Amino acid sequence: MKPAHAAQAAIALGSREVVKFVHQTGRLLSALVRPALWLIVFAAGFQNVFGVAVIPPYETYIEYQVYIVPGLLAMVLLFNGMQSSLAMVYDREMGLMRLLLTAPLPRWYLLLCKLGAGTLLSTLQAYAFLLLCAAFQVDIPWLGWLYALPVIILCGMMLGALGLLLSVTIKQLENFAGTMNFVIFPMFFISSALYPLWKLQEAGAEWVYQLARFNPFTHAVELIRFSLYGQFNPVSLAVVAASLCVFFALAVYGYDPQRGLVSRKGR
Repeated sequence: MKPAHAAQAAIALGSREVVKFVHQTGRLLSALVRPALWLIVFAAGFQNVFGVAVIPPYETYIEYQVYIVPGLLAMVLLFNGMQSSLAMVYDREMGLMRLLLTAPLPRWYLLLCKLGAGTLLSTLQAYAFLLLCAAFQVDIPWLGWLYALPVIILCGMMLGALGLLLSVTIKQLENFAGTMNFVIFPMFFISSALYPLWKLQEAGAEWVYQLARFNPFTHAVELIRFSLYGQFNPVSLAVVAASLCVFFALAVYGYDPQRGLVSRKGR
């Protein structure tokens, strides 16, 4: 694989994803409206229904908004990763994936380029949401935007690799919604995105607490939360990086027509 060919493939796949995204303005709006509703409506409703004592030490509406911003950023990355996998299922049904994977380049590199293109869109949407948070005067340090950039890219790649892996197992677009319900909602709600993990343990939900501890999405949320304030979380970094490697390796194996799931489905 020559560097010129590798760069040409990366630029081609990246520009294709960007052009598709530009022509799908509703995709950006949906990516912003969903977390914005959680930020504005859910935070207020949580306070009013359950009372301040449920989420100490976040005793005000604004403080709770600040707390859930990292979780909502991770949600933006998660949903975009799932949308990218939906696009790959569509490309596979239309025959575009077959043409892509028969290109004279290593299959792992082509999938990495697809993952990188999706991560680029995830990062842009995450920062668009941060701009929305600034418009609502949510107090996130401006320097934290810079600190969080490599972390957002890493978490976006991890969640995108998960979507890539799921796209191997989904046979038709009609099955995508059901599969996503068993991935997005459990990963999001059984995590520290909306409430501290110690609240789960304190409430006696020990099994939910243990599931959340081992949830890669929880560590993505915590990694983003620490980075926004210029802090480092080595445990979460290790979990996210290891999950990225495992998800991507399984996806590459799954897309191998000789050994992976694609081969078994063909037979």
